[in-house]
Amino acid sequence: MNLLLLEAQDLRSPERALIRDERRLTHIRNVLRAGNGSTLTVGLLNGAMGEGHIVQDNAQGIEIALSLNGQPPEPLPLTLVLALPRPQQLKRILQTVAGSGIKQLHLLHSRRVEKSYWQTPALKAEEIERQFTLGLEQAVDTVMPTVHFHQRFKPFVEDALPELMSDHLALVAHPYRAVPCPNQVRRPILLMVGPEGGFNDFEISLLEERGVQTVELGPRILKTETALPFLLGRITR
Repeated sequence: MNLLLLEAQDLRSPERALIRDERRLTHIRNVLRAGNGSTLTVGLLNGAMGEGHIVQDNAQGIEIALSLNGQPPEPLPLTLVLALPRPQQLKRILQTVAGSGIKQLHLLHSRRVEKSYWQTPALKAEEIERQFTLGLEQAVDTVMPTVHFHQRFKPFVEDALPELMSDHLALVAHPYRAVPCPNQVRRPILLMVGPEGGFNDFEISLLEERGVQTVELGPRILKTETALPFLLGRITR
């Protein structure tokens, strides 16, 4: 936890917060080893950032005096469309999304996505928020990403994709018949990442018909959670 992320219910006033939940209390006391007089990097969810000074640590919780006069980092100018991965991968990927500065995530069904994945508890709103929070705390950011769900591929391509592509360079990571992924793109990007093994031929054809460019990272077939950081590092740096 490089940032103590505060929510509205933590605030006792605009200048004071009280931390009472076990996860954050344990981290402050046992990992950060912070106590009375210590200074922490803090931020208000979807708001400003700054410093927090611990003024009291007792059985009721940790009271912090706030000085929030900074802004979170600029969001990454990239919209991510991701074929729904395996539930255990999804949790880690959500942290990567939040930590990378992506603010718009679209989770998409495709032929190679198991239908059962859509029933996983990892897609519950509170679990998604928990993983995003961990990513924001790690990256020192306060702005929570937004998630959109698309359980039918063709209607997504026909109805949602044209608007998402507007004023964006649209790329789909695909391990076959693709060109090398561009480097250091200086415009807004729509990045699509399929399931392991890629979107199938029919899905790729639909995307290409609408102007989405297929790109690859080399001959190896990567797990989604491995490919995503590679793609982000290449495209945006």
